[in-house]
Amino acid sequence: MSDEKKPETVAGKPGPALVAALVGTLLVLGGSLAVRSAVAGAGERLAHPEVAKADQKVAVADNTEAPYCTPAFKEVLQRVLNSCGLVGTESRRGCQPADVKTFASMSDGDFNTLFTPLKDRGAVIMFDEAKEDLDADAKKMLEARWLDRRGARYFFVVARASKTGTPDANRALSHRRANSVMLDLQSSLHDPDLDKQVGLLWLGNEFAQLSKDWCDWPNSRAGKKCDPEAINRSAFVSWVDCRL
Repeated sequence: MSDEKKPETVAGKPGPALVAALVGTLLVLGGSLAVRSAVAGAGERLAHPEVAKADQKVAVADNTEAPYCTPAFKEVLQRVLNSCGLVGTESRRGCQPADVKTFASMSDGDFNTLFTPLKDRGAVIMFDEAKEDLDADAKKMLEARWLDRRGARYFFVVARASKTGTPDANRALSHRRANSVMLDLQSSLHDPDLDKQVGLLWLGNEFAQLSKDWCDWPNSRAGKKCDPEAINRSAFVSWVDCRL
């Protein structure tokens, strides 16, 4: 007869002592693997810090934000904010076509895609041909959009001009239109932080022209004739709700 003590069993199954020993062994092995994985991950981050840094900057959609605040939308928005002086500078600089194309690396289609989801938030301020003055309806619509802030941080003003005239003249005209919107906000709000909230872009007639589809957007001349010429004699205005 052997003196070796057999493990306790119940009805042919391992006893409590044997189960406890097996569980303990598995926990030790699991802990060892977790430590090795963590050490390996840290080593990889040290060896390739640029990858780790890029991973930390990946945009994520927040469930509390508007549905249009997707990671792709935020990526383009961040490029525009950086290029137009709304972040990283002490004062507003603004953007003209060359800035948007060069610094933000955006095509016409990309740019208009950025603002397309804002139909329910934005509006189109209309101007007379070759004019930059805001009429009463334009001022009323601008005020309504400004007051509809809902906690947003940035307010965009994107001024354009129609195809009539030269590119240089229309770039200057769209700049005056953007400034007219800004001056109206300044005179009515008297807010010292306005420059840090409002992003001005003037695109003339050479970049990101609007199609007739934009005539369906809220505009300051509702009920009047709207075509590509008319809708591009304008300044698009809107708060953007995304957090970056």
